[in-house]
Amino acid sequence: MAGRELRFFRALFLISALWNFAGAFPGLFDSAGMFEREFGHALVDPVMLAVYRGAWGTAFLYGLGFLVVAYNPVRHTGVVMMGGLGKALFAINLLAMYLNGWTSDFAIVVIAGDVVFVLLFVVFFRRLRRHGQALL
Repeated sequence: MAGRELRFFRALFLISALWNFAGAFPGLFDSAGMFEREFGHALVDPVMLAVYRGAWGTAFLYGLGFLVVAYNPVRHTGVVMMGGLGKALFAINLLAMYLNGWTSDFAIVVIAGDVVFVLLFVVFFRRLRRHGQALL
């Protein structure tokens, strides 16, 4: 993988990192406010607040992982697999919460964004296979 294709995937993983940071920073620094905007009611239980903040910490770590991948996508395919699986599982879970009426309509934006990234990650792996690269 080289040239224009490599630049495309580097940009993809940089944008993936920024997407994660866009949720992680407000989720980490204003967890209660983020929860209220997302679910429509206050989060007052301190244990659940800590768990919710921890989930945003995980999103932040995924963002750091995507930054590493942006530097050398071919070398860090394991991070892409982990991050893609995380995005897919998160989107499925958030969709279930949305369908149950537990989240705001903004969840659709998050779900759609993560689905787009997962699909592009699949394209990345298909391109790697086409170039004869191992996936791990």
